Amino acid sequence: MNDQTKEWEGTPYPDMIRGLPEVEMPFEGIRAWLHQNSDTQIVFFDIEPVGVVPPHSHCAQWGLVIDGEMKLTIGEETNVYRKGDWYYIPEGVVHSATFLTRVFVIDFFDDPERYKKKNG
Repeated sequence: MNDQTKEWEGTPYPDMIRGLPEVEMPFEGIRAWLHQNSDTQIVFFDIEPVGVVPPHSHCAQWGLVIDGEMKLTIGEETNVYRKGDWYYIPEGVVHSATFLTRVFVIDFFDDPERYKKKNG
């Protein structure tokens, strides 16, 4: 096993995803890789159980849990999402998340500027 394989042990993302540009994240314990076009973004998240991402809103977002467990509040409704579950957050709806385990999520954003690439 090489060093790169050891670093990524346990992740479902192959080299073709981990080779994408990384996202500039405002939270410790979250890594993400960005694929985008002129209208949208797809972000592949690897999230440690970092606790709560506070209430916020932005463009429309659709997501799929690849692995792990998180509590997501969308508007006034809170649910626990696990492997295979998906969610939709309409544009402007306030939402927050609590990451109960290490979570791998793919999110599709209806805005090509939602996240920025890391510099360097």
